[in-house]
Amino acid sequence: MAIIITDECIICGACEAECPNNAIYEPSDDWAFSDGTALKGNVILPNGKEVNADEKLTAIDDEVYFIAPDKCTECIGFHEEPQCAAVCPVDCCIPDDKVVETEDELKAKKMFLHKE
Repeated sequence: MAIIITDECIICGACEAECPNNAIYEPSDDWAFSDGTALKGNVILPNGKEVNADEKLTAIDDEVYFIAPDKCTECIGFHEEPQCAAVCPVDCCIPDDKVVETEDELKAKKMFLHKE
């Protein structure tokens, strides 16, 4: 499942630099699928959604850091555990029970994002 950042976030920024998928953004930042990935132009995401990877999307949260769930792989294929959670000083990076994915799905998403 994807990771979310709760409203206990103290906006320290420790998590953002650790994300291998560039899925973590500052509050109010617009974001794109192409940010830090191999995706460009029109693509179909592993979940079937068609998007323009270069299009800037509206911030998911304007008060705390946020994670774009379609870019989060829980660090599968990079690290043994989600790095955002490992470095968070207040333990506000937690599993998102609304976005449940298997390990195989997360591996496939990682390969898709980075075109391996």
